[in-house]
Amino acid sequence: MIAEHVLEILAALDGNEVWIGGGWGVDALVGEQTRPHDDLDLMHREEQEPAVLDALAALGFVETLSWRPVRFVLTDAGGREIDLHPLRFSPDGSAEQSSLTVEPFRYPAECFVTGTILGIAVPCLSVEQQLYFHQGYEPRERDLHDLTLLRALSEL
Repeated sequence: MIAEHVLEILAALDGNEVWIGGGWGVDALVGEQTRPHDDLDLMHREEQEPAVLDALAALGFVETLSWRPVRFVLTDAGGREIDLHPLRFSPDGSAEQSSLTVEPFRYPAECFVTGTILGIAVPCLSVEQQLYFHQGYEPRERDLHDLTLLRALSEL
């Protein structure tokens, strides 16, 4: 997945509320691509899911993995992958995502921020939220790379 693909996907989703997480979310916070990315992690409003799926189907994406209601993956013929995470919002702007455990993943209202990809403003998850999601598992090399960047950003 390259930066131009991310912007193409976001443009197709215009009118739907989505936020970039994962590696591209870290790079959006940094303001430049810092490593290769296999996929694009997107959080979306659960109630907008039909419109999100229609927009991505128009780009040739089909569902290839379902761990609903936690997450699901769409892939196109070129091998691009989008990992989608449905969010349920509360009136205060916070959100929850189902999990495989009893406790849902929580997103405080202030975690929905803006970063940049190729100089274009994009919606993404905050440094704090990205750090939170990098807990509870053995980090891979790319996770360690992302954590180094996130820690540097949190010190600014």
